[in-house]
Amino acid sequence: MKLIGITGGVGAGKSQVLSYLASRCRCRILLADEVGNEVKLPGQPCYEQLVELLGKDVLAEDGTIDRGRMAEKIFADESLLSRVNGIIHPAVRVYILQEVEKERSLGNVDFFFLEAALLIEEGYDRVVDELWYIYADEEVRRRRLKESRGYSDGKIDHIFHSQLPEEEFRRHCLRVIENNGDLQETCRQIDEVLAKLQS
Repeated sequence: MKLIGITGGVGAGKSQVLSYLASRCRCRILLADEVGNEVKLPGQPCYEQLVELLGKDVLAEDGTIDRGRMAEKIFADESLLSRVNGIIHPAVRVYILQEVEKERSLGNVDFFFLEAALLIEEGYDRVVDELWYIYADEEVRRRRLKESRGYSDGKIDHIFHSQLPEEEFRRHCLRVIENNGDLQETCRQIDEVLAKLQS
């Protein structure tokens, strides 16, 4: 089983690429964002620590951590961000590596695709077999974010500024999949890579 990291800037179309991969090979797909939500649930590794750090007023009525309230607290006190990340990121990593081992021992899939915007920053390039960079031009990404998420230019600028520059992604990633809007062309590139890896 090959462990492949899928990364790229926001709006590059990583989800689109993953849904095509799911239809083309025997694979398991894991989204780091979903794992991040999972480890914050009651009874999970980060729950108690986060409630202790952020206070009980961060909880929703059902006892789960309210993501909106958590975001507000972090926005109001930037020093909290690194402390929250210090709790969540290691737990996410442990969860991911356990899932990878589980799939390896089951032997049912040929590929394990791990998707996250921060794979490089979090050092996953040293964990995966290879990294793929899903690339789209900035104006294409900007248009997608406005259409699909209703983001303003200001919000998009802020997100773009917080992410790695294109050359950094290219430096760390073994393969680049161009995803500028011609879905057929994107699929052709993916098929080509899969054919190489499965030969």
